Amino acid sequence: METTTLAPPRDVTLPRPGAGEAGTAGAARRPALSARDYRLFYGPREALKSVTLEIPERTVVAIIGPSGCGKSTLLRSFNRMNDLIPGVRVEGEVRAAGLDVFAPATDVVELRRRVGMVFQRPNPFPKSIFENVAFGLRMLGLGDRGELEARVESCLRQAALWDEVKDSLTRSALQLSGGQQQRLCIARCLAVEPEVILMDEPASALDPTATARIEELVQELKAGYTIVVVTHNMQQAARISERTAFLLSGRLVEYDANPADVHEPAREADRGLHHGAVRVGSAAARTPGRPPAAGPPADRRDAWNDTSTRSSRRSRSNSWAWAGAPRPSSTRPSRRSSGGTPAWRRRSSTTTARSTGWR
Repeated sequence: METTTLAPPRDVTLPRPGAGEAGTAGAARRPALSARDYRLFYGPREALKSVTLEIPERTVVAIIGPSGCGKSTLLRSFNRMNDLIPGVRVEGEVRAAGLDVFAPATDVVELRRRVGMVFQRPNPFPKSIFENVAFGLRMLGLGDRGELEARVESCLRQAALWDEVKDSLTRSALQLSGGQQQRLCIARCLAVEPEVILMDEPASALDPTATARIEELVQELKAGYTIVVVTHNMQQAARISERTAFLLSGRLVEYDANPADVHEPAREADRGLHHGAVRVGSAAARTPGRPPAAGPPADRRDAWNDTSTRSSRRSRSNSWAWAGAPRPSSTRPSRRSSGGTPAWRRRSSTTTARSTGWR
């Protein structure tokens, strides 16, 4: 892959997303992102296999699937973040914000301005809150202090953070809470007014309250931006998205306008593989006398087991929602004795004191 050096700051006029378009109710929207027969290789390994999809403008799309299936790889393809990984090779066509992503003439800096990204963990710069938001604007040549202040305030308001930090804009961004840092990163992304915002599990490291704020923010932003969210949480995908794409082993198994319909893939060939993915380890598979849940085909079983082993505890707990079944109770034996006292506390305090010499 070619190496791109950041261009020096340049004076540009930033277009507002969706400006000058009709936007009538029910009118067909042009695609903001698209992929056609897109394949990506990490060295000899094929991570994405002939993915074809279109994402309309001003839409929230969720990408779901087990760990290691290619969700983040597909997301990073839309603004060429995969260029930073050695040995990456691509085939097919990807378009984003009207640009041919992999065309030699494409300006990667301009592409990443129009297709912004929010990462899984908050990554504020070690600067003040104000300078974090103003950073991109300064890089684009905006130097007027009054305009900078107005734009920073506008972005912090859009990110639902202004009321919390308006009296401490000179405070270090690293002193904010995790949820505040993530909203600050969203404000920093909004500052250069992208057309598309890519979010790679933006709430996975946040508490439920901060997660709810991020989800509310996504709903507010979708009127002016195309938003693509990678998530492991099926309930979150149903809450925030208008369309949901299900990836499995690098293939786009299903892409539906109704997130609930992703539970039942349309193609019979995909249905067994899909249910094998979401039901591995289910209660039915562990109950004596009942047939085990359908698993993936033999040629995919080892790859799926490896993927499942690498998944986090959070992902495993969410996987029960994928199958739509109640989570079984734990069968792990209790550490407590029949009398309710742990074995290591059976000795009296007097015996313990005598044996250790402690009084």
